[in-house]
Amino acid sequence: MKSEQAHITNPLIEQFRKYGHLSDEAIKEINLRTKYFLKKKNEHFLKEGQNISSYFVISKGLIRVYFHRNEKEVNAWFGEENQIFGSILPIYANKPSFENIQFLEDSEIYAISVNDLNELYRIYPELNLIGRKIAEEVCIILEERTMSLHTESAAERYETLIRLQPNLLNRFNLGHIASYLGITQETLSRIRKP
Repeated sequence: MKSEQAHITNPLIEQFRKYGHLSDEAIKEINLRTKYFLKKKNEHFLKEGQNISSYFVISKGLIRVYFHRNEKEVNAWFGEENQIFGSILPIYANKPSFENIQFLEDSEIYAISVNDLNELYRIYPELNLIGRKIAEEVCIILEERTMSLHTESAAERYETLIRLQPNLLNRFNLGHIASYLGITQETLSRIRKP
């Protein structure tokens, strides 16, 4: 369904503007191609094996990205309002996702398909720069996450999480946070004690 929130500023455009200038024409086209969704708690945006290639921004709500390992769910990252999200394999390689994106609160999202975005890249060159900057930021985030998992102690990873996403501790259960940090809930409880 096309965005029924025309009177509301499109948060996807607001995020794109952080990476570069958008012409009025590009803004108009992005608005026309943006879809607005209401998602209920525990619904999925994407499940393992699906190939849904879209960027989206949460205007209200919370997500977790997880995958399955040894019949357990392992949290890879969390997302909250006003960040751009998407699954890397479907977006950049047109391959099915190995991860799941689940809403942990009732959420409102604004999404644009990669096909629409690629068409807009062709028409509006300024979007190419924005797309490249987003991809570069994703690479940096992934490298920092990889380094964190391999070089930091559990306590250091916890401190990094608090520093980068301080609001998450009040919105996630400890099991999700422990899984993200790669530790047990018992270890997390020990780390959290003053």
